[in-house]
Amino acid sequence: MSQRTPCLVVVSAHAGDFVWRAGGAIAAAALRGERAVVICLSYGERGESASQWLAGRGLDEIKAIRRAEATEAANALGAEIEFLDLGDYPLRESPEVVATLVDAFRRLQPTVLLTHPLADPYNGDHPAAARMALEARVLAQAIGVANADGGYPRPDDVIGAPPVFFFEPHQSEQSGFTPGVLLDITTAFPRKRAAMECLPAQQHMWSYYTDLAVRRGVQLKRNAGPNLGLAHETMAEAYMRYYPQVTDVLA
Repeated sequence: MSQRTPCLVVVSAHAGDFVWRAGGAIAAAALRGERAVVICLSYGERGESASQWLAGRGLDEIKAIRRAEATEAANALGAEIEFLDLGDYPLRESPEVVATLVDAFRRLQPTVLLTHPLADPYNGDHPAAARMALEARVLAQAIGVANADGGYPRPDDVIGAPPVFFFEPHQSEQSGFTPGVLLDITTAFPRKRAAMECLPAQQHMWSYYTDLAVRRGVQLKRNAGPNLGLAHETMAEAYMRYYPQVTDVLA
């Protein structure tokens, strides 16, 4: 079997989530020459597009705007993007959606999976996306679980056990989010900032997530070496790992 290019897969509930919360990780993977694919479950057309509704636009027009913005943002990060158009507020969980994700995982063969944490009292779509992503990850590992078309996978199509990282929700403290991984995105941050600016309807988030990257960067430096009080400009994203790390060296 030929060596596959590493593939980072992101399951995002809405069209903007992957930018704010995982844009640095996505851009960093792309800069390393890896494949990065965003699976966008909805456009966020109802719950995250208030300015478009207030401007008098209709549902189909808003979806088209959000799709175009998310596509431009993914391009800025160096990622591919796929849209499922499942609707939001609420995002409904179903066996059919899980089966679609199983097929996607088997096709993409993720080496790393990023998605929302399992708790978010402010937006039920986020944990719904996470639950479906986690269920699909398990089912995609089983050769006896059929594809969505009813056929069974070939041995090479069955995925391994990619590590799962939950990216940081908008209000961490209320969601029980405790950073266990701090990812240095300093080199990748210009791409993340460019991607954020592809989402003008949520311009208030640009400074929020820039400031958050600075704060997480300070924490990264504090956890990475001597605290000498020296000036530094490190940007970071925070993650929680869901499954145990597998290693033969403690580091």
